[in-house]
This record gives sequence, structure tokens and C-alpha cells, in this order.
Amino acid sequence: MTSSFSLILPFFSTLLCFSFALLFSAPLGAEAWSKPHTPISSLITKTLFDSFFLHKDDTACPAKDFYTYDSFIRASKSFPAFGTTGCLATRKREIAAFLAQISHETTGGWATAPDGPFAWGLCFKEEISPQTNYCDSTNTQWPCFPGKSYKGRGPIQLSWNYNYGPAGKALGFDGLGNPEIVANNSVIAFKTGLWFWMTEQKPKPSCHDVMVGKYVATEGDIAANRTSGYGLVTNIINGGLECGIPGDARVNDRIGFFQRYTKLLNVDTGPNLDCAYQKPF
Repeated sequence: MTSSFSLILPFFSTLLCFSFALLFSAPLGAEAWSKPHTPISSLITKTLFDSFFLHKDDTACPAKDFYTYDSFIRASKSFPAFGTTGCLATRKREIAAFLAQISHETTGGWATAPDGPFAWGLCFKEEISPQTNYCDSTNTQWPCFPGKSYKGRGPIQLSWNYNYGPAGKALGFDGLGNPEIVANNSVIAFKTGLWFWMTEQKPKPSCHDVMVGKYVATEGDIAANRTSGYGLVTNIINGGLECGIPGDARVNDRIGFFQRYTKLLNVDTGPNLDCAYQKPF
């Protein structure tokens, strides 16, 4: 009897959490839903952080000693709603989703890697041998500086002048004139990842809103089969290249990290893990 109850309890906890997510996604509950809980350091200790990223400080990783636990926690304090919104399961799931996505973006793993391919997140801090300088010269709001490259940098691999510019403005650094700082300052690097995660860029919702249950699908989203879940986060981040493709290896890699991290956090993944049948934004 006790054993059966212990198996059923997580299901009901998840169901209750989901019900509250639906309740508080309504405008009436927005203020209550956004109230911060205890800091994420209460859920992600340094020991747990290090168990997620077993090999980030190996000599084989170009980002060795760059992505520290202290930098992650310091950066998260600039985004007080991250990992503190919703019930415990929701909070854990959002943190796992963020860490999984940045792990894929910076992975140094391979199929037969020691401890498996999903133990090698945060291995890179900048794109190696980019084929372009990622300058969209048609974007006059965020004009490129001569000689500057807006290649992928940091845990989310921030790319393009139209992302560096607003990220720098929001976070207080010169994103267009000094994009290199994202690969030279660990706290700023994590902040750019969290900025991208927390910021709505219409028509895309924020990754944060999706993972905490505040995403409300538009008619266009419904027609495009953009259902809420981890797969929609992948669509937000790189849907143009990865979504609408059943069995895509990149999407599966993102899922693999997420499954490992949710297991370490003792929380379920929730539904809709991939974006195989979603149209990109």
C-alpha cells in the first residue's frame, strides 16, 4: 500500500502543479504567479551543478574553468523570476530545461564519450571557425561595428548583431562594440543566456513563459502545432533549422540532456519533448 502510494504521489503532484499553472496563467493570477520563491541555489547546489557538468573543466574543453557555479548563481540574481516561478516541480523543470538547452549549445560530447554524451555540456564558450561574421547589415537599429564578429558566444551561443545589441542594452555592456566580452566574462556570459531565455521576442514567447505554464497559444500557434512543452523551447531557440523534421539528431540531443537533468532533479519532463511536427516561427 505504501509502495503504490509513493508511485502515485508524483503523478498527483505534477497534476496539481499543472492545474495551478493553468490557473495562474490568467491575468487575474499574474501577480501571485510571479512572486519569487527561495533562490535557485536552494535547488541547484554546487555539488549538483558539478554533477550535471562532469567534464566542463577538462583540458579537452576550450571553456575550461570559465563556466563556474558562482557565475551562474550571480547571473541568475539579475533574473529573479528564473527558477523561482510556480510550484517546486515547475521550478525544477525550468532550471533543467535551461541547463539542457545551453548544454546542447556548448556540448563537447560524442556518442561514446566518458559518462555518456550528456555529461559534456558547457565545453565551449565561443563558436569555432564560423563561416560568417553574423552581421545582418539590413538591420539598421543594431548596426554592426566594422571588423566585429557576432558569432556564437556564451552558454546560449548568442549570435547576430540584432541579438548582441539588445542583450548589451538590457544587461549594461556594449554588445555591438565589444561582443567579445561574452566569451571573456563568465557572469555576463550566463546573463546573456538568461536574457535570451527570459525575453519575449514576438511572435515568439519567452522560453520562461513556456516552461512555467504562462504561454497561451495564438491561432497561428495552434495551426502550426506549436504545443507547450520542452519542444517549443527548442523551436524558440533554433526552430528554423531543427523543427518540423522527425528524428532530427540535434533535437534528440537537446532532449537527452533534458532527460538526464530532470532525472538528477527528481522531476518529470512533462509532455511534448520534441518539435518534430511543429512549424518554426
